[in-house]
Amino acid sequence: MIYLYIIIPVLVILLAGIRIVRPTQRGLMERLGKYNSLASPGFHWIIPLVDRLFMVNVTEQMVDAEPQEIITNDNLNASVDAQVYFRVKSDEESVKGAIYNVNNYTWQIVNLARTTLRNIIGTLTLKSANSERGKINADLYKTLHNETKGWGIEIVRTELKQIDPPSDVQETMNKVVKAENEKIAAIDSATAAETVADGVKRAKIKEAEGFKQSKILHAEGEAEAIRLVNEAADKYFIGNAQLLRKLEAVETSLEKNAKIVIPTGSELVNVIGEMAGILPLGK
Repeated sequence: MIYLYIIIPVLVILLAGIRIVRPTQRGLMERLGKYNSLASPGFHWIIPLVDRLFMVNVTEQMVDAEPQEIITNDNLNASVDAQVYFRVKSDEESVKGAIYNVNNYTWQIVNLARTTLRNIIGTLTLKSANSERGKINADLYKTLHNETKGWGIEIVRTELKQIDPPSDVQETMNKVVKAENEKIAAIDSATAAETVADGVKRAKIKEAEGFKQSKILHAEGEAEAIRLVNEAADKYFIGNAQLLRKLEAVETSLEKNAKIVIPTGSELVNVIGEMAGILPLGK
Protein backbone atom coordinates (compact mmCIF):
# COMPACT_ATOMS: atom_id res chain seq x y z
CA MET A 1 0.00 0.00 0.00
CA ILE A 2 2.80 2.36 0.81
CA TYR A 3 4.19 1.75 -2.67
CA LEU A 4 1.05 3.14 -4.23
CA TYR A 5 1.52 6.45 -2.43
CA ILE A 6 4.97 6.62 -3.98
CA ILE A 7 4.23 5.28 -7.48
CA ILE A 8 1.11 7.36 -8.18
CA PRO A 9 2.75 10.78 -7.57
CA VAL A 10 5.75 9.71 -9.65
CA LEU A 11 3.49 8.69 -12.53
CA VAL A 12 1.61 11.95 -12.29
CA ILE A 13 4.86 13.93 -12.40
CA LEU A 14 6.12 11.89 -15.34
CA LEU A 15 2.91 12.33 -17.32
CA ALA A 16 2.68 16.03 -16.48
CA GLY A 17 6.16 16.60 -17.88
CA ILE A 18 5.52 15.09 -21.32
CA ARG A 19 5.62 17.58 -24.21
CA ILE A 20 5.32 16.91 -27.96
CA VAL A 21 6.77 19.45 -30.41
CA ARG A 22 5.23 19.25 -33.90
CA PRO A 23 7.27 19.69 -37.14
CA THR A 24 5.64 23.12 -37.66
CA GLN A 25 6.88 24.30 -34.26
CA ARG A 26 9.98 24.97 -32.23
CA GLY A 27 10.02 24.87 -28.45
CA LEU A 28 11.86 27.28 -26.19
CA MET A 29 12.59 25.70 -22.79
CA GLU A 30 13.14 27.73 -19.63
CA ARG A 31 14.28 26.39 -16.27
CA LEU A 32 13.45 28.44 -13.22
CA GLY A 33 12.77 31.44 -15.42
CA LYS A 34 16.01 31.23 -17.35
CA TYR A 35 16.51 30.10 -20.97
CA ASN A 36 17.71 26.52 -21.04
CA SER A 37 17.53 25.04 -24.54
CA LEU A 38 15.72 24.85 -27.91
CA ALA A 39 13.31 21.96 -28.29
CA SER A 40 13.25 20.47 -31.79
CA PRO A 41 10.25 18.55 -33.18
CA GLY A 42 9.59 15.32 -31.28
CA PHE A 43 9.12 14.03 -27.74
CA HIS A 44 10.38 16.05 -24.75
CA TRP A 45 10.04 15.80 -21.01
CA ILE A 46 10.25 18.74 -18.65
CA ILE A 47 10.35 18.92 -14.88
CA PRO A 48 6.94 20.16 -13.73
CA LEU A 49 6.99 23.44 -11.80
CA VAL A 50 10.67 23.83 -12.69
CA ASP A 51 10.71 23.89 -16.49
CA ARG A 52 8.45 25.71 -18.95
CA LEU A 53 8.18 25.07 -22.70
CA PHE A 54 7.03 27.91 -25.02
CA MET A 55 5.83 26.80 -28.47
CA VAL A 56 6.64 28.97 -31.50
CA ASN A 57 4.99 28.49 -34.92
CA VAL A 58 7.65 28.57 -37.67
CA THR A 59 5.30 28.26 -40.67
CA GLU A 60 4.39 31.19 -42.94
CA GLN A 61 1.63 33.32 -41.45
CA MET A 62 -0.53 36.17 -42.69
CA VAL A 63 -1.83 39.17 -40.76
CA ASP A 64 -4.24 41.84 -42.01
CA ALA A 65 -3.23 45.43 -41.30
CA GLU A 66 -6.97 46.26 -41.10
CA PRO A 67 -8.59 49.09 -43.12
CA GLN A 68 -7.72 52.61 -42.01
CA GLU A 69 -8.48 56.13 -43.26
CA ILE A 70 -5.36 57.88 -44.62
CA ILE A 71 -5.23 61.47 -45.87
CA THR A 72 -3.38 61.63 -49.19
CA ASN A 73 -1.18 64.48 -50.37
CA ASP A 74 -4.14 66.03 -52.26
CA ASN A 75 -6.24 66.11 -49.04
CA LEU A 76 -8.51 63.17 -49.85
CA ASN A 77 -9.45 60.43 -47.41
CA ALA A 78 -8.58 56.97 -48.70
CA SER A 79 -9.48 53.66 -47.08
CA VAL A 80 -6.28 51.58 -47.16
CA ASP A 81 -5.73 47.97 -46.22
CA ALA A 82 -2.77 45.60 -46.63
CA GLN A 83 -1.70 42.06 -45.81
CA VAL A 84 1.70 40.99 -44.49
CA TYR A 85 3.08 37.47 -44.91
CA PHE A 86 5.87 36.47 -42.51
CA ARG A 87 7.38 33.56 -40.60
CA VAL A 88 9.58 33.03 -37.55
CA LYS A 89 12.90 31.55 -38.64
CA SER A 90 13.54 28.11 -37.13
CA ASP A 91 17.10 28.58 -35.85
CA GLU A 92 17.71 28.97 -32.11
CA GLU A 93 18.62 32.67 -32.12
CA SER A 94 15.56 33.59 -34.19
CA VAL A 95 13.20 31.67 -31.90
CA LYS A 96 14.76 33.37 -28.88
CA GLY A 97 14.39 36.76 -30.61
CA ALA A 98 10.69 36.15 -31.33
CA ILE A 99 10.09 35.38 -27.63
CA TYR A 100 12.49 37.72 -25.83
CA ASN A 101 13.01 40.69 -28.19
CA VAL A 102 9.39 41.58 -28.94
CA ASN A 103 6.13 41.37 -27.05
CA ASN A 104 3.49 39.75 -29.29
CA TYR A 105 5.21 40.07 -32.69
CA THR A 106 1.94 39.62 -34.61
CA TRP A 107 0.36 42.69 -33.02
CA GLN A 108 3.61 44.61 -33.50
CA ILE A 109 3.76 43.77 -37.22
CA VAL A 110 0.16 44.94 -37.73
CA ASN A 111 0.77 48.31 -36.09
CA LEU A 112 4.11 48.80 -37.84
CA ALA A 113 2.46 48.10 -41.21
CA ARG A 114 -0.35 50.59 -40.49
CA THR A 115 2.11 53.32 -39.47
CA THR A 116 4.31 52.68 -42.50
CA LEU A 117 1.33 52.87 -44.87
CA ARG A 118 0.30 56.24 -43.42
CA ASN A 119 3.83 57.58 -43.95
CA ILE A 120 4.04 56.30 -47.55
CA ILE A 121 0.57 57.17 -48.85
CA GLY A 122 0.54 60.52 -47.07
CA THR A 123 3.20 61.71 -49.55
CA LEU A 124 1.22 60.58 -52.63
CA THR A 125 -1.88 61.83 -54.40
CA LEU A 126 -4.82 59.45 -54.63
CA LYS A 127 -4.25 58.92 -58.35
CA SER A 128 -0.53 58.20 -57.97
CA ALA A 129 -1.22 55.90 -55.00
CA ASN A 130 -3.53 53.78 -57.17
CA SER A 131 -1.08 53.72 -60.07
CA GLU A 132 2.01 53.00 -57.93
CA ARG A 133 0.84 50.00 -55.93
CA GLY A 134 4.01 48.12 -56.77
CA LYS A 135 6.18 50.89 -55.32
CA ILE A 136 4.04 51.09 -52.17
CA ASN A 137 4.36 47.32 -51.69
CA ALA A 138 8.12 47.53 -52.15
CA ASP A 139 8.51 50.38 -49.64
CA LEU A 140 6.28 48.63 -47.10
CA TYR A 141 8.24 45.39 -47.46
CA LYS A 142 11.57 47.17 -47.08
CA THR A 143 10.52 48.97 -43.88
CA LEU A 144 9.05 45.86 -42.25
CA HIS A 145 12.06 43.77 -43.25
CA ASN A 146 14.50 46.22 -41.66
CA GLU A 147 12.47 46.77 -38.49
CA THR A 148 11.85 43.07 -37.73
CA LYS A 149 15.39 41.76 -38.21
CA GLY A 150 16.01 41.65 -34.45
CA TRP A 151 12.76 39.81 -33.85
CA GLY A 152 13.91 36.61 -35.57
CA ILE A 153 11.20 37.17 -38.18
CA GLU A 154 11.44 36.99 -41.97
CA ILE A 155 8.98 39.16 -43.94
CA VAL A 156 8.01 37.01 -46.92
CA ARG A 157 5.94 39.57 -48.87
CA THR A 158 3.42 42.36 -48.51
CA GLU A 159 0.23 42.88 -50.52
CA LEU A 160 -1.64 46.17 -50.78
CA LYS A 161 -5.24 45.00 -50.52
CA GLN A 162 -7.19 48.19 -51.28
CA ILE A 163 -6.95 51.94 -51.75
CA ASP A 164 -10.56 53.15 -51.91
CA PRO A 165 -11.42 56.86 -52.24
CA PRO A 166 -14.57 58.41 -50.71
CA SER A 167 -17.80 57.48 -52.51
CA ASP A 168 -18.31 60.94 -54.06
CA VAL A 169 -14.72 61.00 -55.35
CA GLN A 170 -15.12 57.47 -56.70
CA GLU A 171 -18.28 58.54 -58.55
CA THR A 172 -16.47 61.49 -60.10
CA MET A 173 -13.57 59.28 -61.14
CA ASN A 174 -16.00 56.84 -62.76
CA LYS A 175 -17.56 59.69 -64.76
CA VAL A 176 -14.12 60.82 -65.93
CA VAL A 177 -13.24 57.28 -67.02
CA LYS A 178 -16.58 56.96 -68.82
CA ALA A 179 -16.02 60.28 -70.62
CA GLU A 180 -12.53 59.19 -71.67
CA ASN A 181 -13.89 55.91 -73.02
CA GLU A 182 -16.62 57.72 -74.96
CA LYS A 183 -14.03 60.11 -76.38
CA ILE A 184 -11.86 57.22 -77.54
CA ALA A 185 -14.90 55.51 -79.08
CA ALA A 186 -15.85 58.72 -80.95
CA ILE A 187 -12.30 59.10 -82.27
CA ASP A 188 -12.28 55.47 -83.44
CA SER A 189 -15.65 55.95 -85.16
CA ALA A 190 -14.45 59.12 -86.91
CA THR A 191 -11.26 57.36 -88.00
CA ALA A 192 -13.28 54.47 -89.42
CA ALA A 193 -15.60 56.87 -91.30
CA GLU A 194 -12.58 58.73 -92.67
CA THR A 195 -11.07 55.45 -93.82
CA VAL A 196 -14.30 54.49 -95.63
CA ALA A 197 -14.50 57.93 -97.26
CA ASP A 198 -10.88 57.68 -98.34
CA GLY A 199 -11.58 54.28 -99.86
CA VAL A 200 -14.59 55.64 -101.78
CA LYS A 201 -12.47 58.55 -102.96
CA ARG A 202 -9.74 56.27 -104.24
CA ALA A 203 -12.34 54.10 -105.99
CA LYS A 204 -13.81 57.17 -107.72
CA ILE A 205 -10.34 58.28 -108.79
CA LYS A 206 -9.62 54.82 -110.19
CA GLU A 207 -12.93 54.84 -112.02
CA ALA A 208 -12.23 58.29 -113.50
CA GLU A 209 -8.73 57.24 -114.52
CA GLY A 210 -10.19 54.16 -116.22
CA PHE A 211 -12.77 56.27 -118.06
CA LYS A 212 -10.06 58.71 -119.09
CA GLN A 213 -7.82 55.90 -120.33
CA SER A 214 -10.67 54.39 -122.36
CA LYS A 215 -11.34 57.78 -123.98
CA ILE A 216 -7.66 58.17 -124.82
CA LEU A 217 -7.53 54.70 -126.34
CA HIS A 218 -10.73 55.38 -128.29
CA ALA A 219 -9.33 58.66 -129.57
CA GLU A 220 -6.06 57.00 -130.49
CA GLY A 221 -8.04 54.35 -132.40
CA GLU A 222 -9.98 56.96 -134.30
CA ALA A 223 -6.75 58.85 -135.06
CA GLU A 224 -5.16 55.64 -136.34
CA ALA A 225 -8.21 54.98 -138.54
CA ILE A 226 -8.04 58.51 -139.96
CA ARG A 227 -4.33 58.05 -140.59
CA LEU A 228 -4.96 54.84 -142.50
CA VAL A 229 -7.73 56.50 -144.54
CA ASN A 230 -5.40 59.41 -145.35
CA GLU A 231 -2.66 57.03 -146.42
CA ALA A 232 -5.11 55.15 -148.64
CA ALA A 233 -6.37 58.42 -150.09
CA ASP A 234 -2.82 59.56 -150.78
CA LYS A 235 -2.06 56.24 -152.44
CA TYR A 236 -5.18 55.68 -154.58
CA PHE A 237 -6.65 59.11 -155.00
CA ILE A 238 -3.68 61.41 -155.46
CA GLY A 239 -4.88 64.53 -157.23
CA ASN A 240 -8.49 63.32 -157.07
CA ALA A 241 -9.59 64.93 -153.86
CA GLN A 242 -12.71 66.26 -155.51
CA LEU A 243 -13.69 62.80 -156.70
CA LEU A 244 -13.01 61.41 -153.23
CA ARG A 245 -15.32 63.95 -151.75
CA LYS A 246 -18.00 62.92 -154.27
CA LEU A 247 -17.55 59.27 -153.31
CA GLU A 248 -17.97 60.14 -149.65
CA ALA A 249 -21.17 61.96 -150.48
CA VAL A 250 -22.42 58.95 -152.44
CA GLU A 251 -21.53 56.64 -149.54
CA THR A 252 -23.40 58.80 -147.07
CA SER A 253 -26.44 58.91 -149.32
CA LEU A 254 -26.46 55.17 -149.89
CA GLU A 255 -26.37 54.55 -146.14
CA LYS A 256 -29.73 56.34 -145.97
CA ASN A 257 -31.08 54.37 -148.98
CA ALA A 258 -31.11 57.51 -151.13
CA LYS A 259 -31.23 57.24 -154.91
CA ILE A 260 -28.77 59.31 -156.89
CA VAL A 261 -28.91 59.79 -160.64
CA ILE A 262 -25.47 60.02 -162.18
CA PRO A 263 -25.15 61.13 -165.78
CA THR A 264 -23.63 58.58 -168.12
CA GLY A 265 -20.03 59.26 -168.96
CA SER A 266 -19.32 61.33 -165.91
CA GLU A 267 -16.01 60.96 -164.09
CA LEU A 268 -17.73 59.62 -161.00
CA VAL A 269 -19.12 56.67 -162.96
CA ASN A 270 -15.71 55.95 -164.34
CA VAL A 271 -14.13 56.05 -160.90
CA ILE A 272 -16.75 53.73 -159.43
CA GLY A 273 -16.37 51.40 -162.32
CA GLU A 274 -12.61 51.28 -161.98
CA MET A 275 -12.85 50.58 -158.20
CA ALA A 276 -15.34 47.75 -158.95
CA GLY A 277 -13.16 46.35 -161.75
CA ILE A 278 -15.62 47.34 -164.51
CA LEU A 279 -14.37 49.01 -167.66
CA PRO A 280 -16.65 51.29 -169.65
CA LEU A 281 -17.80 49.98 -173.05
CA GLY A 282 -16.52 51.73 -176.12
CA LYS A 283 -18.93 53.53 -178.34
